[in-house]
Amino acid sequence: MLKVQEIRELIKLVDQSSIDEFVYENEGSKIKMKKHNGATVAAVQPVVQAAQSAPIVQNVPVQAAAPAPAAVQETKQETPKTQEPAEADTANLHKITSPMVGTFYASPSPDADPYVKPGSKVLKDSIVCIVEAMKLFNEIEAEVNGEIVEVLVKNGQLVEYGQPLFLVKPE
Repeated sequence: MLKVQEIRELIKLVDQSSIDEFVYENEGSKIKMKKHNGATVAAVQPVVQAAQSAPIVQNVPVQAAAPAPAAVQETKQETPKTQEPAEADTANLHKITSPMVGTFYASPSPDADPYVKPGSKVLKDSIVCIVEAMKLFNEIEAEVNGEIVEVLVKNGQLVEYGQPLFLVKPE
């Protein structure tokens, strides 16, 4: 069973993400979270066998993030209209995307140099960043051989599943 702090972290991550529903099952427990009208609702219920009675469901309403910060975050992720011609140039570039929702870190520790920066040469198994999710630090690999053209996110920024992190010019 997850600890209360872990459930709170999950609620926070779901609340800050664009997903509408999240389900987690482990060791006889099931956690299901859905977003409704700007608030995240979490239901924790035991998984029961068919012969047992109906499970008890607890709904825990959680206040959504303030609308102003969410709007600011969305604005930062949108591409300004002045960069439309640049989008055509990125068609031949490989995008390294985030495999999960979490926090982006460009370096292995706060006082270390970033793994990569624009102009860095990478191999497909080179580590380019870390995405932290639920206190687990996941090393993200380049996926292709090439040169880093652009870093699309800032250090410490929350990233979504599938969000582009880097543009790479393949070799």
